[in-house]
Amino acid sequence: MLEEAAIASVQTGLFIGGKWRDSARTMPVHDPSTGQILCTVADADAAEAREALDAAVAAQPSWAATTPRERSTILMNAHRLLLENVDRLALVMTLEMGKPLTEARGEITYAAEFFRWFAEEAVRIDGGYMTAPGGGSRFLVTRQPVGPSLLITPWNFPMAMGTRKIGPAIAAGCTSVIKPAAQTPLSILALADILTEAGLPDGVVNVVTTSSPDEVITPLILDGRARKLSFTGSTKVGKHLLELCARTVMRTSMELGGNAPFLVFDDANLDDAVDGAMAAKMRNIGQACTAANRILVHSSVAEEFTRKLTQRMEALPVGRGTEDGVVVGPLIDEAAVAKVSSLVADAIDRGASVLTGGEALDRPGNFYPATVLTGVPDDAEMCHNEIFGPVAAISTFETEAEAVERANDTPYGLVAYVYTESLKRGIRVCEALESGMVGLNQGVVSNPAAPFGGVKESGLGREGGTTGIDEFLETKYIGVAV
Repeated sequence: MLEEAAIASVQTGLFIGGKWRDSARTMPVHDPSTGQILCTVADADAAEAREALDAAVAAQPSWAATTPRERSTILMNAHRLLLENVDRLALVMTLEMGKPLTEARGEITYAAEFFRWFAEEAVRIDGGYMTAPGGGSRFLVTRQPVGPSLLITPWNFPMAMGTRKIGPAIAAGCTSVIKPAAQTPLSILALADILTEAGLPDGVVNVVTTSSPDEVITPLILDGRARKLSFTGSTKVGKHLLELCARTVMRTSMELGGNAPFLVFDDANLDDAVDGAMAAKMRNIGQACTAANRILVHSSVAEEFTRKLTQRMEALPVGRGTEDGVVVGPLIDEAAVAKVSSLVADAIDRGASVLTGGEALDRPGNFYPATVLTGVPDDAEMCHNEIFGPVAAISTFETEAEAVERANDTPYGLVAYVYTESLKRGIRVCEALESGMVGLNQGVVSNPAAPFGGVKESGLGREGGTTGIDEFLETKYIGVAV
């Protein structure tokens, strides 16, 4: 079978120093659509993780000394190989994570673009030269790799979040140890083979899979030799990691939780707004930090917008991601279904109405249908916590000032969406929103060429864009007497 062949194509050990090796422990990887075990992978302990860091530290001097063109060529090779293997890699991702194959293929293509983008950035690392204002010396400014880096990726975009971190690290001349999420380790393990085939030297990227992240990562942070941590995940875990990194003053970039508002004003093109809401809400079955969490619609157009969105949502096919036409695959695990169910029940208890969906499906696997709630009050738990599921929570507003105030009433600030046909209002509202990214009349903001990241408790630093490589570079000033 294709599924069995795809899983069998992935190495399941630890990837350390360019070699695959077994671990004393293993952990299962489940298919969220059936609950069945797909395979087992290595389950590293602290000692094995330290060996991975040893390998990264040993490889750092020679890797930093490679030319930008060499690093660029390897990344371009990896870009090509990802696209050549898109069908196999997409099937692996669908099996371990659940998203429909169409989305999985899209993610592989998106992931490959990070390698192409940073291949182009690798050869554009620059510096500066100037005369001291008082004369007598020259200022030489150069950029150097930060050094060995720890990269921690989430389960919801298992390949793209890997390339978004590995790409700039390789381009900047940094070695790394990457720890994928325990639920979805196979995509990163497959990527390790892709990088080897692309010509990446031994030890530049090391992969450690584990079911005990704190046991494994904490010693690596406190070791002192790793000089950079890039993390994508929850704000709670991010805060814990920041506290650890403070002990060694480790450089960090954090892409944390979100609570995205989706604002629809009375002059919006409602068909465009519904299209955008579907994209912003249902990408990856709603399991995205960029998902529209609070849909705020002007009262004068709320009825029409809600009717059109509900028609679209209730027509979405639910099923295993490998089935033709499926749009709503399973959530990642039983805990995710329980969380979504609890948030929906809380909103209903507080006065919200269910227009479609609203209950977990009674079938094998972690399935929850596309759901629309209207009249969701601001005190509902889902207005303060990421839903991370296929639930559109709609409420209304009356004025622009009210919409902005409610949109900003959250400790998070990753992304926001605004729909209006007024350019003046669009610019005014986008500037007023406390968010690292804003989609103005568009429901998707992620792009390798754009800086991705948030403000407030949604994170630190940026990934992608011209600034993405800066996170892996140090600036050095050299004073030259003349």
